Amino acid sequence: MLKQGSALDRYFKISERGSNFSREIRGGFATFFAMSYIVVLNPLILGGPDSSGATLGFPAVAAATAFVAGILTILMGAWAKHPFALATGLGVNAFAAVTVATNPGLTWPDMMGLIMLSGVTMLILVLTGFRTAVFRAVPDGLKTAIVVGIGLFIALIGLVNAGFVRRIPDVAGTTVPVGLGFDGKLLGWPTLVFVFGLVLTIALVVRKVKGAILIGIITSTVLSVILEFTLHIGPSVQPGKPFNPQGWSLVAPKFTDWAAPDLSLIGKANPFGAFEHLGVVAAALLAFVILLSIFFDAMGTMVGLATEAGTIDKDGNIPNVDRVLQIDAIGAIAGGGASVSSNQIFVESGAGIGEGARTGLASIVTGLLLLVAMFFTPLINLVPFEAVAPALVVVGFMMVSQVGKIDWQDWGIAIPAFLTFTLMPFTYSIANGLGAGFISFALIRIFQGRAREVHPLMWAVAAAFLLFFGIGPIEAVLGVK
Repeated sequence: MLKQGSALDRYFKISERGSNFSREIRGGFATFFAMSYIVVLNPLILGGPDSSGATLGFPAVAAATAFVAGILTILMGAWAKHPFALATGLGVNAFAAVTVATNPGLTWPDMMGLIMLSGVTMLILVLTGFRTAVFRAVPDGLKTAIVVGIGLFIALIGLVNAGFVRRIPDVAGTTVPVGLGFDGKLLGWPTLVFVFGLVLTIALVVRKVKGAILIGIITSTVLSVILEFTLHIGPSVQPGKPFNPQGWSLVAPKFTDWAAPDLSLIGKANPFGAFEHLGVVAAALLAFVILLSIFFDAMGTMVGLATEAGTIDKDGNIPNVDRVLQIDAIGAIAGGGASVSSNQIFVESGAGIGEGARTGLASIVTGLLLLVAMFFTPLINLVPFEAVAPALVVVGFMMVSQVGKIDWQDWGIAIPAFLTFTLMPFTYSIANGLGAGFISFALIRIFQGRAREVHPLMWAVAAAFLLFFGIGPIEAVLGVK
């Protein structure tokens, strides 16, 4: 069954895409290890109380996060046949947490209901062909910039997650936003694990060792476990204790007690609650921001990952792109409906692609591991950020290498491309980078007297992003808090 020319091989086009079964399985594992932190991080982000004092609950959010991500990732692999994993998007969940915390009349079911409605709207845009048409209207130069931007974004995520790069506290009296390690110094054994893993992964990749990225993750994890069990380092942040700059970034490698998955949050969302408690205008503006974010975050991620995987054809099209976008829209609906926030294509899928994954079989492997993770969270807690971060940095390099394909002589493409791939990491948002790139592309073409070269849909998207970036002044004019 698992042979070249078999039904499974033909269905996923494994040989056709230059891959094999072992690469797909290794890639599925690599993506899982790279993204499994979301099962722990999402409950922390969504852990605050709403206006009624109610919380979603750590165990329930963790279980639902793994469950929804697993089902959607398997669906992506089996139906769209791409090595893209889905999970709760970090941008939307943070926005949801801040919105709930700052709007006295809003509850968690209300907020998750808004995310559901945004997903339904996006699904309609996909089914009508609008979202696919927008994707095809984007110039090739900007598509390349998206790849580069996501590469830089992935690398920054890896460096920040490992504590190699950290935010400089405001009390330091400096305008520099980030710096090396803690107070300009590299401290602690976890940082050593990251440096060791990065050097090892680079060495294996340069030597073209099969399974280089996965070997790097596993070896770094083993080293992490040994260090934690012998030195008792602990996490950097613990309730009731001062910040420990020499601790693990989030997850200290350890075994935790087994507990049955709690899926009680599924079906708790209230789709129209925000309209009742905040009013139509305020709720509609919130839904618009969510829609714009999930609409373009996924589009940018999809382009970057497909380019890195080599699955984009000579005309710049992605096979089964409609299916990819439909599943992504369903991810917003399912994530909101399960109270874990919108699920979208995860940039960490690049770890599996860097390992050689090219088809949906890798996604099925990742999805199954996520479902297993519901029952074996102790295994997730064994893999700290510092062990996974080197893979993200190396994959980031691979994606940034596409920068040479941009036409730097055409400033109408070069400047928007530059804004696209710089703002993605600097604002920690794919959507922000896309918005700056699309708006500047339209404007510069006007300045060049080449406005006719801008696709009509690009004008529409640029206008939508102007509204997106201007949401603050719009709310002020309308008197919406």
